[in-house]
Amino acid sequence: MKQLLNRNNFWKFSNTGNSLLGVFLFLFFAICGLNSCKNDPPENNNYIPEPFNLVIPQGFPPMNIPEDNPLTVEGVALGRNLYYDNILSTNGNSCSSCHHQDEAFTISGPGPDGQGVLAHINLGWKPFFGWNGGEHLLDHVPLADLADGNVFLNANSDSILARFSRSSDYREMFRKAFNINITEVSLDERKKFISQALAQFIRTQISSNSRFDKFRLHLPDADFTPSEFVGYQIFFSEKGDCFHCHSVPLMTDHNFHNNGLDSGFSGASKGRFLVTNDPADIGKFNVPTLRNIELTAPYMHDNRFNTLEEVVEFYNSGVIHSPTVDPVMTKPSRYYGLGLTSTEKADLIAFLKTLTDTVFTNNPALSAP
Repeated sequence: MKQLLNRNNFWKFSNTGNSLLGVFLFLFFAICGLNSCKNDPPENNNYIPEPFNLVIPQGFPPMNIPEDNPLTVEGVALGRNLYYDNILSTNGNSCSSCHHQDEAFTISGPGPDGQGVLAHINLGWKPFFGWNGGEHLLDHVPLADLADGNVFLNANSDSILARFSRSSDYREMFRKAFNINITEVSLDERKKFISQALAQFIRTQISSNSRFDKFRLHLPDADFTPSEFVGYQIFFSEKGDCFHCHSVPLMTDHNFHNNGLDSGFSGASKGRFLVTNDPADIGKFNVPTLRNIELTAPYMHDNRFNTLEEVVEFYNSGVIHSPTVDPVMTKPSRYYGLGLTSTEKADLIAFLKTLTDTVFTNNPALSAP
């Protein structure tokens, strides 16, 4: 210490001290700066999804989208991935296993419950789902397939909980779509977000570009052949009476009808009655859209008809009377059937094929990612 106080060493000490003091002051202010940053309000790290620009086709009504599940770019992308991925199942199935795009998002055969597979076409406008309308909210429809022991996906709690935890890609997609950590939410919440994402993608499965659409909108190069035009007139007149249940633009009235398939009813054939317990609903089923009907065989809730020819002939001559059969089926002018000639039946089928939408069945935005 005496040496340090020696006059000759004073300036040396001072220079060294200045250097040390500078370092000290630098570290002091740096630390203070860091602490001051910590005291600042934290940045908002919540990811804000981009709204999805859903284009409603000309002449279509507004789509009813729930406020708690608005369409976003990220949500639709997540739903699209889940739709085509077998990550939700333990048996290798995915939504796309029963909903093929080239078949208008259905399959040519019975579903896992033995009934016909309703096509995923314009479901964003439907108020009821399933043949008997047991569910009224699209966001809840996929939940049935996520239930333990479901025959289609054979999903279970462990698979739904564990698989997403192992996937960094899905963890990021859920974060961006719903601002959640999918590995930290409960099983019920996880199912809810999965179902909401699937519903967002399904709402984008819009079919509106058939030749019939171009014809009704008077677009260029949309003329019907003579046979198609005669079929069009049959469809939209009392001669065929098809338009009562299959109205424009969605080609369904979203209602339930007994169309005269049977005289007696048991089990699943009781239809809407199984939901309402109203005897007046026995044998009534949800009216499917006729859009892309050429691609969605077999037909009816129980797949009993394999061709459009069989369907048209049923309405022409095979309707069976029962207490709840729709009045349109039994009004005096058609008590014994439509009475269509062979040519008229062919014309009606020709018109039905103008409802095929190849833009829809080839849309890359609806294909597997």
